[in-house]
Amino acid sequence: MLNDLFKGIFDQNAMVIDLSDFLLCISVSLVLGLLLAWSYMYKTRYTKSFVVTLALLPAVVCIVIMMVNGNIGTGVAVSGAFSLVRFRSAPGTAKEICALFLAMSTGLIAGMGYLGFAVLFTLILSAVFLLYNRLKFGIKRSAELYKMLSITIPEDLDYSDVFEDIFDTYTVEHELERVKTTNMGSMFRLTYQITLRDPKKEKEMIDKIRCRNGNLEITVSKQENSVAEL
Repeated sequence: MLNDLFKGIFDQNAMVIDLSDFLLCISVSLVLGLLLAWSYMYKTRYTKSFVVTLALLPAVVCIVIMMVNGNIGTGVAVSGAFSLVRFRSAPGTAKEICALFLAMSTGLIAGMGYLGFAVLFTLILSAVFLLYNRLKFGIKRSAELYKMLSITIPEDLDYSDVFEDIFDTYTVEHELERVKTTNMGSMFRLTYQITLRDPKKEKEMIDKIRCRNGNLEITVSKQENSVAEL
């Protein structure tokens, strides 16, 4: 009985798919897509359009695979049609791309008729997905130490080493990333990447910089990746 669970229901090379088999595969694909979408939403920023797509994608792929099952000509035609598709959207993160591949793989397995393997694959990958999110796998432990510091100074202030003693006291390392003129050239805006020695002394550092730059604007924010997340 257990072996029958992982046996393909199309292994007899039947050219016609029964309605009951068709509905069974689609239903399983929709349930598995919903499970994948729920796993992705756990402790993750998401949009409704993406999670709906993630929930429906296994069923869509399942239908395509069932329709080309055993038909080489149709399979080649579908491959050619997919190659013409152009996705024009915002660049996806590595996590989103991984979720899409998981959904497509689930639909592919279900479309081949191996519903037991599709369920097992989805359960294992969803559990691992949830586990990694729960453990905050891959997050830097000292992410709060890495900051972007933006300082506005008057044009007559030499910015080359005016804050060096402050940075030596409150940061492990610092690097001037950008210098930009502002306010019709009467001021400079300096952007630094810094690594704080102690996050609790951030305000103390800002207060000393304020005394040095004439109490002009100072901005401290989290570092953002300047390259693609992949």
